[in-house]
Amino acid sequence: MIKESLCGDGWLVREKGAASGYKAKAPCSVLSVLMEQKQIDNIYYRENEKNAFACLEKDYEFIKNFSVGGEHMQQESVELVFYGLDTCTEIYLNDELLGRTRNMHRTYRYQVKDKIRVGANELRIVFESPLRYISEYRPEDNKKSDYSPTGAVFGGQYLRKPHMMFGWDWAPSLPDIGIFRDITIESFSKVRIGDVFFSQDHYGDELIVRVDPILEYTDPIPVEIAVNITGEEERTVMTRMPEPGTIESDPGENEFVIPIQSPQLWWPNGMGPQPLYTVKVSVRKADKAYDEKTYQIGLRTIEVERKKDEKGESFCFVVNGRKMFARGADYVPEDSVFSNISEKKTVSLVENAAKANFNCLRVWGGGYYPSDAFYEACDRFGIVVWQDLMFACNTYEMTRQFERTVLSEIHDNVSRIRHHACLGLWCGNNEIESFWAGNGVLSKEPLALKSDYVKLFEYLLPRAVAADDSQTFYWNSSPSSGGSFDAPDDESRGDSHYWDVWHGNGVIEDYKKHDFRFLSEFGFQSFPGIKTVKAFTGEVDRNIFSPVMEDHQKSPDGNGKILQHIARNFRYPKDFVQFLYVSQIMQGMAVKYCVEHMRQKRGTCMGTIFWQFNDCWPAVSWSSVDYYGRWKALQYMARKFYAPVVGSIDVEGTSVRAFAVNDSNEALTVKVRTALCSMDGKEHIHYVESIKLPPDSSVALKVHDFSRQLEENFKRDVFVCVDFEFSNGIKQTEDAVFVPYKHLNLKENGVEIYADEKDDVYEITIESEVYTPFVMVELSRGDAVFSDNVVTVFKDRPAVITVNKDEIENATFESLDDFIDSLVVYTLQGSFDMGDVIYS
Repeated sequence: MIKESLCGDGWLVREKGAASGYKAKAPCSVLSVLMEQKQIDNIYYRENEKNAFACLEKDYEFIKNFSVGGEHMQQESVELVFYGLDTCTEIYLNDELLGRTRNMHRTYRYQVKDKIRVGANELRIVFESPLRYISEYRPEDNKKSDYSPTGAVFGGQYLRKPHMMFGWDWAPSLPDIGIFRDITIESFSKVRIGDVFFSQDHYGDELIVRVDPILEYTDPIPVEIAVNITGEEERTVMTRMPEPGTIESDPGENEFVIPIQSPQLWWPNGMGPQPLYTVKVSVRKADKAYDEKTYQIGLRTIEVERKKDEKGESFCFVVNGRKMFARGADYVPEDSVFSNISEKKTVSLVENAAKANFNCLRVWGGGYYPSDAFYEACDRFGIVVWQDLMFACNTYEMTRQFERTVLSEIHDNVSRIRHHACLGLWCGNNEIESFWAGNGVLSKEPLALKSDYVKLFEYLLPRAVAADDSQTFYWNSSPSSGGSFDAPDDESRGDSHYWDVWHGNGVIEDYKKHDFRFLSEFGFQSFPGIKTVKAFTGEVDRNIFSPVMEDHQKSPDGNGKILQHIARNFRYPKDFVQFLYVSQIMQGMAVKYCVEHMRQKRGTCMGTIFWQFNDCWPAVSWSSVDYYGRWKALQYMARKFYAPVVGSIDVEGTSVRAFAVNDSNEALTVKVRTALCSMDGKEHIHYVESIKLPPDSSVALKVHDFSRQLEENFKRDVFVCVDFEFSNGIKQTEDAVFVPYKHLNLKENGVEIYADEKDDVYEITIESEVYTPFVMVELSRGDAVFSDNVVTVFKDRPAVITVNKDEIENATFESLDDFIDSLVVYTLQGSFDMGDVIYS
């Protein structure tokens, strides 16, 4: 098997029919090339999206002249393989048409043995404008729909291309064109490994791995198949000589049944380690090696439990027999220019999820199937993947052509992803069942399209997924109660999406009114920090209602909603930069409120996945990590409220109740100290209690009523401080107030910052003599993830934050003073001009 990439240097990109073009390095796209060649400005700056959109109404050609050596031509089969074309193409090799593509999610293979030449060859890919394609598409008369998702160009559902590229309520309308994954020449003779199926049988402490290579022949010959499994402490090799048969072996024909001695199980983040086994499958005859494939697998079972109970029906991941509370967020494509999505950025993003104690990411159905690097990183970091198929919030017309391309899409991606330890479930679509049910937004669309929904999502796709992966749980839609339009929004069973607080203009306390079984989507917006805002604005634009700031806000009246929620909870910030900071505190506070309530209800609710984890461009959105990888306040707060062992507080009127959650498999005890304090930190009264905390549990402690201490006006002068001390050594402090923060009689603060340099870290100590919540630190130069952030300090309760020097990006500090000069500290009092920061 010989494989050679055609990506890299040597490409020419031009408008179709033009005499000249631009040199390019693939993977690349029209927008990436035009920006690199300075033909258009940065598409994310100010309102440049509109100019970039016009470029995508044209057709383009991507041309590569390349040379082929005799080693390929000596093989019996030579293929050109396209792993990612975006999207509508005609492919020509030496001016001969190979084929047409209409699906960005597919891999296309073309046999070119009789078309390719030794020596010089030309590959020309003609890309048709996706905007023209969808504008010219004509559905059947009884399947015409007027629906389009918020912010999207109408007709995006007509093309198998990430829907968010046509716009969404957090994404720009930039349906780019180009090559976003590798193009290769692949040649072989006699035999190659076409596919490998894996399955596992677990019997207590015994485990069997089944490895089933599917061989493809040009000439069926007797060969030897070897399977080599390597773990930390073992090496298993088995060989077999199958009888040659047809041009492709059947599933099960070459299956190896391999017992694993003392298996090391793979666990999600926070539940145990993530050991991976390397499986090498090779085909040879005597000394002739024909092909070899290498995989990494984890030994585990992942199931989804659905059991009737007194509250409805459970919905819960069960990993190696243990119930897992899913802690995570919804993942979207990392860039609107897909060729700019790098392995480094993808791996860093997954690592940031693990650092914030996520154990789950939901790959949202309006994007794309991520690269292998994404799933490999999730394997390493213990992130269970809820994998949507790429359908979201729309109608789909079932034609023979659509059915064929979708089946190929499912096969290509399921067979690529299924062996990963991280894969938790397949889900047919995002929100479409809910949209059709009852009075949903699609309920008045043609019934023929509703019939097509059933055919696609309840018949075709479940069977297509099962044909390539019979081991992984399949869920028809999200949210859903199990399909067939049976009350998909019923919060007592299945998974739920809850948007009444944001889109419904509710208050964050509304989260507490619900006991969802699994909350797979909910969210709250904020602005990114000032460094990110500066990247897409000019100074004149830095007002939340300026045209540019509103252009980078795709949710209708989104900036107004942020302002509305801030008005309910905080005093009006003194300037634009402080407004950005307070918006992030508001976002973090809202999501924290919801997650804590759901974790307190562990057993009823078994998962919270907030919308959304990341951004595809610099913008105002629901993300916790912005486009540049910078952590917002929410991401830092998530690291605390998503900790496997954690405490939380519930305030109801004048009563305070502490909860302790244990997602570990270790029985613990927790000592809880609840104190009522004045703004200067002086205690008025405190209570101490201890309680046992079984594995995988949530426990409520006593209710403490402070009504005698809290006369109406006094509520503004106190806060409650709760210290948790767990028997495994974890210590945590939580604080809460009895009135909105805007009504507190906060004391003017003088926060003092001390910085020190210790070997490979900078250490920052933050002190205050008065109650100072939501203290947030960032760097004006460079970027880093701090050990802690968004902290509360008061008298005798400092916060110590560290940052590793080698993890600081985009800046170098010559001295400790240089580092201190770059420190920026935000405080709640400082947001409305009632506090100073003193650097020592």
